[in-house]
Amino acid sequence: MSSPAAIDRLRVATPQGDSGVLGRTDDGYLFGYHAEAPHTAEISLLMPHRLEPYVGRELLPIFQMNLPEGYLLEQLRLRLAKATPTDPMLLLALTGRETAIGRVRVEPYQMTGDDGDVTPPAGESLAQILAWDGAENLFDELAQRYLMRSGISGVQPKLLVPEAIPEGKLSLHTSELIVKSGGAEYPGLAVNEFVCMTIARAAGISVPEFFLSDNRQLFVMRRFDRTADGGALGFEELVVLMGRGPAQKYEGSYEQVARFVALFCAPAQRAAALAQLFDQVALSCILGNGDAHLKNFGVLYDDPTSENVWLAPAYDLVNTTAYLPRDALALTLGGSRRLPATRKRLLEFARRCGVTEPADRLEALLDAAAQGLEKHRALLETEPLVSAGLQRSVERFTEEP
Repeated sequence: MSSPAAIDRLRVATPQGDSGVLGRTDDGYLFGYHAEAPHTAEISLLMPHRLEPYVGRELLPIFQMNLPEGYLLEQLRLRLAKATPTDPMLLLALTGRETAIGRVRVEPYQMTGDDGDVTPPAGESLAQILAWDGAENLFDELAQRYLMRSGISGVQPKLLVPEAIPEGKLSLHTSELIVKSGGAEYPGLAVNEFVCMTIARAAGISVPEFFLSDNRQLFVMRRFDRTADGGALGFEELVVLMGRGPAQKYEGSYEQVARFVALFCAPAQRAAALAQLFDQVALSCILGNGDAHLKNFGVLYDDPTSENVWLAPAYDLVNTTAYLPRDALALTLGGSRRLPATRKRLLEFARRCGVTEPADRLEALLDAAAQGLEKHRALLETEPLVSAGLQRSVERFTEEP
């Protein structure tokens, strides 16, 4: 590959075939489909195949979706500082290949056919990650190995790590793990997310498979955008479906999210999707999650022509008030960002989502939260800041009229 700084074109493909070319010009960015590209190779629900290119002053939302943020971006900048400055095209070239979240992959246009192939890493043992004793900084070690293949966004330190196939287990594919670390800035974040996600699961909300390391420093989750046989599913965040970039993830309302979920999800999936959305928003209010923004909701599909689109499982569910006691909702609900949201606002939101007997559903979610805190009392006692934040949030919501 030529100097990364010279990258001005990227090949774009999906599992259904080559899609087209992403280019950078003096005026911004453009993406054009190959004339012969099949409709199943369309890269976004918002971008059907057409002859004229899609253009924008900034990268189109589907390409911005997985750009590194926070920890990942800083680590990439440090690693590349002596070689080249980072820019969106370089970041896509580095992290947008086979492992990027979703089904869209990109690579330098100079690479074609086998020239772009690389030997997949052997991977890491999930059991060993979970049994890490903390004697060495495992997360930093994993970052050294997998930083350049982690096509995933988010401010929190996280990596896409291939899972090694256990000896004697036959598999046609290598599964992928999302490994998260709270770092010094957010103590107890792994425990925080583990408890919140456990509560969501107990409440009947769809969630990916997840784990907590034995030393409580790492939260590990299986990625949900892959089929059982390793095939890539389409995934688009709500910020993409709204035609926005990551910088606008805190703009809008949960009512708007509901409208877009209803618009894009298949008719057969719509009622279940809206019911799950209500549960996620309501549980975020109960648990004090002020970071349920537009990048933390998304839809899944086989390909854009399948007309089978459904709401993605819940992810990135944490209590933020442990670290920001006066935190507010990421989006407005009933015109307000106040935490905790009143039952009146949530009941009105339930009506918009078509939820029947919403008062009973709220009580069920509140019961799941209370039971989850009791079940994990011993674990939470190891992280007093998180424990206090969660207890305070649930109690405040219980007291709301």
